[in-house]
Amino acid sequence: MLHLTLRQLEYVVTVARAGSLSGAATTLNVSQPSLSVALGQVEDRLGEKLFIRSKGAPLRMTMFANRFVAEAETLLAMARRLEDPATIQRAVNGTVVLGCFEDLAAYHLAPILRLLRKTLPGVEIIWKIADFETLAREMREGRISLSLTYDLGLDSGFNRIALSAVAPHAFVAADHPLADRPTLALKEIATEPLILFEEMLSNRHTLQLFRNQGLSPTVAHRVRSLEIMRSLAAYREGVGISYGCPPTDRSYDGAKVRAIPITDRSARESIILARSVAAPTSSVVKAATAAIAAMFTDRQASGGSAL
Repeated sequence: MLHLTLRQLEYVVTVARAGSLSGAATTLNVSQPSLSVALGQVEDRLGEKLFIRSKGAPLRMTMFANRFVAEAETLLAMARRLEDPATIQRAVNGTVVLGCFEDLAAYHLAPILRLLRKTLPGVEIIWKIADFETLAREMREGRISLSLTYDLGLDSGFNRIALSAVAPHAFVAADHPLADRPTLALKEIATEPLILFEEMLSNRHTLQLFRNQGLSPTVAHRVRSLEIMRSLAAYREGVGISYGCPPTDRSYDGAKVRAIPITDRSARESIILARSVAAPTSSVVKAATAAIAAMFTDRQASGGSAL
């Protein structure tokens, strides 16, 4: 519970600046006796003397008052900013909160952060890695400005900018019968035990790709991370399916694992920048969106991979 009011703090600061009760009373448009009573109440509450009053001599601040007035000035400045909606809006408009789907973050987050810090100097860039559900919820609630994600699970309440389309890969052990294949179709791995992500939308999407072709695969493992998927595949625990494809043929434990593109056109998925339709779009969010979109366009023009 606060016992000192902002008005009382304003009295103390004004007296300190004016150097006299009479000058402060004029500035504040209050009577000198009222001001003197108010100062006494503050000193009683603090249990400390703020000003030394001597007849015929200027008002002098105590050592305690020097520190107290500095803190009070800071607090009053903050209070004035809070009373000005335009000030708060300028602070909001100077921030971009970027969401990133967890499987895309390893490929894109660091380059995007470097790009935005170069393109938008002075703008605060905050990032958050999350699953589909969390990204959607926090965009709706205004806690995330825009998100780099796949076009899964988002309704008409979101604007989308398509950045690229990627094909999934099948991960198999180096000695798997399919390991020498340059490409694969979904029907060719439908009889294999699958290793899928446990994230609900991702898991559902992958299984639906098979079901759309009348296929009913068996899921052997559900995992949280791509590297666990690759490790299990390397030891022939099943065939992993992921849109992310690290540029290495070794799992973390050194086992060889092959990544084979899945060529079904229906399996290609869009990487998008998503933003809530209801969220106000600041100039810095627009600039960030344009910069990220241009980065993907430049990558594709130079023959770079989307992942």
